[in-house]
Amino acid sequence: MIRAYDEKYLDDAMKNFGEAVDFAVNACGITMEKFFELFVATGFASAFEKGVPKVVSGLSGTELVCEIINKSGLETSLPAQQPEYDYSPEYWCGWIIAFYQWKTGMSFKDIFANISAQEIEKLYPTLHEASEEKAADTINAIIQRKTKNTKLQKLRKNCGYSQKELSVKSGVNLRTLQQYELRSKDINKAASGTLLALSKVLGCSIEDLLE
Repeated sequence: MIRAYDEKYLDDAMKNFGEAVDFAVNACGITMEKFFELFVATGFASAFEKGVPKVVSGLSGTELVCEIINKSGLETSLPAQQPEYDYSPEYWCGWIIAFYQWKTGMSFKDIFANISAQEIEKLYPTLHEASEEKAADTINAIIQRKTKNTKLQKLRKNCGYSQKELSVKSGVNLRTLQQYELRSKDINKAASGTLLALSKVLGCSIEDLLE
């Protein structure tokens, strides 16, 4: 696989993104999820993926956060730049996601769409002392499990419905349907009324919807 940037820049990229997440969360009071959203929305994620030298290794983590905040127009006070960072859970999350993105070539947008900041942080206790490869394999397994079609998604597509059409016909909230299909919400714990409504529209039994 051809990488967007040479491996010799990878260490800088991982450290800088680790520092950025640590600074955003612990110094600026921005949630990790919000910071990831801003990172993508401001275009810095795309530049990072392409290996733009300034973004990957030219800026410190603190400077990267400041540029993201300034470009986003987010109103927040910026504390003094930090010369050093502890190896915090937040630092590790940024550090390992930078490695995972480089290794797989998946866009940050797609990564964050399939694994939440909370899910990444939950990996820290068991994987922060493991190799980058092992942590990346674990993240990959989580994402692959989510992107594999759910029974609901297969039934919906077999009926020729879009998510919006199924939402309208069944009366089930569109966002809830999307969460079931992404497995970010467990359909096995759905209310019986929700399952019944979906099964009627899709012409299946309630059991056919359960994972």
